[in-house]
Amino acid sequence: MQRRRFVQTTLAALPFVAAAPARFLADQPAKGFKVGAGEGRLHGHMQLKGVNSNILDLKVSGLDTNGGLAIFEQTSISPGRGTPLHVHLAQDEVFYVLDGEYYFQVGDDKFRLQTGDSIFLPRQVPHAWTQVSAKGKMTVTFQPAGKMEEFFATMAARKTEPTPEEITKLFAACEMKVVGPPLTVE
Repeated sequence: MQRRRFVQTTLAALPFVAAAPARFLADQPAKGFKVGAGEGRLHGHMQLKGVNSNILDLKVSGLDTNGGLAIFEQTSISPGRGTPLHVHLAQDEVFYVLDGEYYFQVGDDKFRLQTGDSIFLPRQVPHAWTQVSAKGKMTVTFQPAGKMEEFFATMAARKTEPTPEEITKLFAACEMKVVGPPLTVE
């Protein structure tokens, strides 16, 4: 009986699974595009104010992918600084270290990443990272794109450093939740 119910449930879900990719293909660009080294698509260089002073260059916008994903290149110029412990409510995140060293927490696990390493941060799992080396560079991918482009553009457009309370509000407005302090290097 359990096997029959499993098969029925699986078969009933197939039309939804098969249709899911079509949602991300609607309104996709008909042509590819190139974003050069050291360039940012749509926003130029976005120098953040808040959790760090890093520079983000948007490489692939959620607008390019119908919200399917967003990719940023981050030039890290804030040794010893990183994000507060937080969760993305509906996005997975992948970091690939191009240069430098970083310290990450994902759930209860902690990792040191160096050039060539990558890390996957699942949605709804608390995580944080801190720049260890004097300089660094990473690509950061969000899937789906969510409101991350909006978050980074807002942090870059600020005239002053936000307070911890303002940071918490900015995170919440962009579908994230601060759940703890920034990560310190051990």
